[in-house]
Amino acid sequence: MTCRLRKLLRYQNNFRTTKHACLYLNSMPYHSSQDVFDSQWYRNEFSKLTKLTELLANVDAINGRLVDINSNSVVFDDQTQHDMSMFKSLVRVFIASPFVQKKMRHDSLHHSFTPFGEASERYPMVVDSLTKISNFLNVSAQQRKIVRFKLNPQVTQHHIWIGALEEILNSLRVDLESPGLNKVVPMGQQIIHSCLKFLTESVIVSDPDSASWIKLSHFKNVCSSNSPKWEELLDMFNDLIKCFKSEARLKLHVDKVEVMKEGLFHIRDVLLDNSVGYKEARRQESLVHKRLSKNLGHSSRCLFTLLLYYLYGKVADIEVDVCGGIQGNGRDNKFHLFMGKILTSNNEMMVGRGVKQLDRALGLFKHVWEAAEMKGDLDLQGHMWCVGAEDRVLKYRGNMYFMHGICL
Repeated sequence: MTCRLRKLLRYQNNFRTTKHACLYLNSMPYHSSQDVFDSQWYRNEFSKLTKLTELLANVDAINGRLVDINSNSVVFDDQTQHDMSMFKSLVRVFIASPFVQKKMRHDSLHHSFTPFGEASERYPMVVDSLTKISNFLNVSAQQRKIVRFKLNPQVTQHHIWIGALEEILNSLRVDLESPGLNKVVPMGQQIIHSCLKFLTESVIVSDPDSASWIKLSHFKNVCSSNSPKWEELLDMFNDLIKCFKSEARLKLHVDKVEVMKEGLFHIRDVLLDNSVGYKEARRQESLVHKRLSKNLGHSSRCLFTLLLYYLYGKVADIEVDVCGGIQGNGRDNKFHLFMGKILTSNNEMMVGRGVKQLDRALGLFKHVWEAAEMKGDLDLQGHMWCVGAEDRVLKYRGNMYFMHGICL
């Protein structure tokens, strides 16, 4: 049995999921809380790490996909996916090394603790639900009710709901232009066009000069069986899922379409007709808002998707390369939340992208912290690692971001 295979088997035996992380076995073949490596091992693996850094220099991982930052195009290549997984796996091991930990302790603004010193703080995490955030922050059951009570009325507003649906559909439409998709693409494009047309026609004309502003609605027209309902969009979403369920490249989009079906189910019998007059159309909008606010629970991924769109205008789940943790005992009413991003290049474009990705993740956690009325102030701290980079500190939107170079 080879040394590489023994390490992989040892990792499989120690595979575990904590409340802090969602783990991926195939992305961390080296990483295990039980692994202890000697200096010779680090020297041998550092050469591999350097080669992978050169190979992946212009590639960034975001929204579950690899992107060439020069062309801003998605990379669909199994070998590149494998190389990126191996690269990040190796970097996580180097983060745990004594020499990197010593440098981080020296560079940290808070010398009372060393970020990412625990094995549970070095796993990746996909932030895809309020439940995962609440578990990470140790939000109590009672506080989760407070979070839901505060967030639901905000994120289920009609324009947020429409905007999130349009963002999902438009993102899917863009990726349909990718090469290598099967013959169902034209059918899918037609369904997306119908969905977007359905949403566009739901917009209320608020121009005072418009006839719809003052037009009265008759009860028999409002209740007409010919009036469109949200159930029509629900049916089209089901058709989209059937159309693209076998397309691996579209899985992230299809997953979001599936997630939004929950909200559509709760409003399926609500009319959507802007031809009935301004007042009645506004009543329909209000009913959508009330239904969604009432029925989307704390654990709802549909609610979480609406929160992402509300905060950032995007619906893609947030990925964190190194999940980090929270430090602080509450005695000084101060807590520190730290998370990390692994970079393949130290150029300014890549660093800027890394900072913004961390900013979204950290900001999302702080938003929930404040909504839950947690005791104490939460200080946000981002960390990035890149082979051969110079150590430095950046400030963005009032938060500190540390660049750590990995070297021997």
